[in-house]
Amino acid sequence: ESGGPRGYDAAKKVKGRKRHFAVDTQGLLLGVLVHAASIQDADSAGELLRRIKPLYNWLRAVFADSIYDRLAVLLACFLLGLTLIVVRRVAGPKGFVLLPRRWVVERTIGWLGRWRRLSKDYEQRPEVAEAMVTLAMIRLMLHRLAHPNRKRLPAP
Repeated sequence: ESGGPRGYDAAKKVKGRKRHFAVDTQGLLLGVLVHAASIQDADSAGELLRRIKPLYNWLRAVFADSIYDRLAVLLACFLLGLTLIVVRRVAGPKGFVLLPRRWVVERTIGWLGRWRRLSKDYEQRPEVAEAMVTLAMIRLMLHRLAHPNRKRLPAP
């Protein structure tokens, strides 16, 4: 298939690829998974957890969106010795609502959104797209170490 695997998610109306992020409580990237949009979110969460658990043995709990409250994710968490904590949306306001723990992931996505290379899917293969996300996060973390008192990162 030319350009690597791509797909279409009819529920989210997304064509192309989806990115899944695992971050710690400070918003630093633990892992990323890029796959065709036709693959369900809950199916790919287990793969991401299997990738990051051997790297981070201290990981005990996983906070997730309600879309990940599925048997496949629960089974993956059980097999890896993780506790799945689902952060549910409260009834009421529509649109963007600041939810506990989930805002950390949204903030990380916002940080990564400043990199033009990540604003669109330029990569041919999902592995290269994952590497680009990792490179952007490495730059962000290095800047934080080098300049601990500066709030903003200069444009790339």
